[in-house]
Amino acid sequence: MAKHWADFQYEIYLNGMAGAVPRLPTDLTRLEELAEHRLGAGPVGYVAGSAGDGSTARANRAALDRHRIVPRLLRDVRERDLTVEVLGRTLPAPLALAPVGVLSIVHPDAESAAARAAAAQGVPYILSSASSTPMEEIAEVMGDAERWFQLYWAKDREVTRSFLTRARATGFSVLVVTLDTPMLGWRPRDLERAYLPFLHGVGTANYFSDPAFRAGLAKPVHEDPDAAVLHFVGMFGDPGKTWPDLAFLREHWDGPIVLKGVLHPDDARLAADAGMDGVVVSNHGGRQVAGCVGAADALPGVAEAVGDRLTVLFDSGVRTGDDIFKALALGARAVLVGRPYVYGLALDGRTGVEHVVRSLLAEFDLTLALSGHRTPATVDGNCLTAAPA
Repeated sequence: MAKHWADFQYEIYLNGMAGAVPRLPTDLTRLEELAEHRLGAGPVGYVAGSAGDGSTARANRAALDRHRIVPRLLRDVRERDLTVEVLGRTLPAPLALAPVGVLSIVHPDAESAAARAAAAQGVPYILSSASSTPMEEIAEVMGDAERWFQLYWAKDREVTRSFLTRARATGFSVLVVTLDTPMLGWRPRDLERAYLPFLHGVGTANYFSDPAFRAGLAKPVHEDPDAAVLHFVGMFGDPGKTWPDLAFLREHWDGPIVLKGVLHPDDARLAADAGMDGVVVSNHGGRQVAGCVGAADALPGVAEAVGDRLTVLFDSGVRTGDDIFKALALGARAVLVGRPYVYGLALDGRTGVEHVVRSLLAEFDLTLALSGHRTPATVDGNCLTAAPA
């Protein structure tokens, strides 16, 4: 029998009979405000901040809110199965933890806590290239749990090649290549505090531990950390990359490759033509281009263009279980959630991340059932209507 994620609510109610209530809100939209009070201005601005005046982050929410779910009644939804097949993997639900870098700025257990939480709940954890923890340590804490590696595509081919070799050797099964960050967007919350963790050697663990990266240094990292930071800054992004360069990744990675940051149907078609396996419809949570299209507004066009050729995933703006439902109805196979789990980590470590995952999937399970569905497979555009203007 498939797991009923919705049972989390009964666990909460039963615990309440003994006087225990959840340590964190079950309305996950409240987590950001709590984190604002708990974290320093620099870290919370780095996580919560967006490009420009935040218009794209607002557009992401508006794009999801423009759709309303239309429930169907008198359907047998006693037994539900949220299992989905994604990139040749069987996942217990259509959810993965999105790659978010420098997690040590919000909690000392950093990526390890998030990875343990994902493994405990059976959802994939996507480790950022810009993590505070080397990929080998994350592999160790996750055992044989599903883990994917997110690549920031460096200028230095040897460093990129080394990252791919290390990731495969340590059991990362899917490569997620972020294409929308060849350079940092204009982020006022960071700029106003001159706050960029990388310049302090935070979020550079995969680089500073990499043999190809270290080969480019005159002195070991610990002897001249400033030179190591400058070397990192000089190679981190590459605005010169073009579509033919994808052949290099395909040559050096024998598993699925997913391109993250796709918003235009023609780019999705180019990804398919280049032999990629999937795309993530995403605008980096509004962190890169102000005035950008809301990710959920871009999703149907991409899904229609390549849904029969590629696995279409979605992120940017997901905060609730009904957001997951809407994303699936708009054409996604699964969603990635980012900021909410980071706030959960900041507030309560690994337990906080698990709370976020369980709350999201409990609400999604209930939304699915109460809308007349037993599996994600039957969720499509007919389940939605446009919100009144």
